[in-house]
Amino acid sequence: MPCKRFICTLVAGGMMISLSALADTPDATRQQQLLHLLKQDCGSCHGMTLQGGLGPDLLAPRMAQLPREFLIATIAKGRPGTPMPPWENLLSAGDIAWLADQLQQGVR
Repeated sequence: MPCKRFICTLVAGGMMISLSALADTPDATRQQQLLHLLKQDCGSCHGMTLQGGLGPDLLAPRMAQLPREFLIATIAKGRPGTPMPPWENLLSAGDIAWLADQLQQGVR
């Protein structure tokens, strides 16, 4: 049951973040910075090609199966008990939502 409660918390938190992110889409320059962060920082655990490593793969086929709100909450809050850190203090809600969308659509 603790796992179910954690997932519900992540989804609820993600919905709040995603609602505030609707009007906060990063501009083109910021999007390039976020792609660099995704490939370098996230890639350090999820593999430089995002095919998995210490963390699971972040490829579009798997990411598209997960609710957007779950991805947003995971990026924002991290995953307690795992090496996945929270990014909400370093990234805006719009940045986080944009990253979640990129993961689901396939990182360019």
